[in-house]
Amino acid sequence: MMEVRLKEAPCGFISFDHNGYINEVNNTFLEWMGYKQENLLGKHIESFLTMANKLIFHSYFYPNINLHGYVEELFINFANHTGESIPYLMNARRFRQDGNDVIDCSLVQMKKRIDYELELRTTKKQMEEAYLEKNRALSKLEQIYLEIEKKQIELMEINSDLVKISNTDKLTGISNRRFFQKKLEEQIVMYRTEEKTFSLLIIDIDHFKKVNDTYGHQIGDIVLAKLANILKIQVRTDDIVARFGGEEFTIILPDTNVEEAILIAQKLNRTIEVSEWTETGNLTVSIGLATFSENDTEDSIVKKADQALYVSKVKGRNRATHFRNL
Repeated sequence: MMEVRLKEAPCGFISFDHNGYINEVNNTFLEWMGYKQENLLGKHIESFLTMANKLIFHSYFYPNINLHGYVEELFINFANHTGESIPYLMNARRFRQDGNDVIDCSLVQMKKRIDYELELRTTKKQMEEAYLEKNRALSKLEQIYLEIEKKQIELMEINSDLVKISNTDKLTGISNRRFFQKKLEEQIVMYRTEEKTFSLLIIDIDHFKKVNDTYGHQIGDIVLAKLANILKIQVRTDDIVARFGGEEFTIILPDTNVEEAILIAQKLNRTIEVSEWTETGNLTVSIGLATFSENDTEDSIVKKADQALYVSKVKGRNRATHFRNL
């Protein structure tokens, strides 16, 4: 049973099993969200997430909780009893209880950031009204201006922390899947408006499960971070490297056609193969490529690259395959 202090703790608390079904929730989270115990207990955690946040759960939360046993500082939104999206900062940890995996999550509201923005708008409006009466309210105007300066600095600090948390993969230090999705959408817009073609690479470490099983997850983490660094060094200035999830990485190649993309991918294969992998002795990757075309969408370009990646795996790994050649 949940302790009384945990029930009334100044942060939200949810516990769910390995399959995602909620088995405990504290009163603080219920009050914040307008739910009762019976509304949440036995329900799946994803039933309270938007589609975008489900994607975050599958691409970031589940891989990390399964691989490391914990997740730190995940920016996530839950739907309250009216369907409104409420932002939270989540920390989670997995442990064994009575022979079963249990995942405990603490949730801190991000309402402070929103309050700062609303307060800043209100203060600016007050400044405009005071400016019209500046002859009678000069001292008040100066005071409001100082308040705006202070609140802008505070808001910038809060926003900087949130952007860093939401756009960076904690393990490798490169961009995460959320940032990748944003940049992919931008590239598609540029293709539609400026006819600028681009290509997409999906990179998967060959036999990564064997690395974890043989050398342990700590070495697996070192390998992931080292590969991310190699990719970051090898790409061009405008290319976007991101961790897609687990042992998969993506690279968006702006202004890059089919032939250019294939050459870049093949060079990555060679570079990674000949790199010094003191932790594992050797390492290779398989790569799937796709180049955006007029009939493509955000989903279809990813699907094409993923299908090409599958062919690279089937044909023996340590190679790059373009969807055009399937």
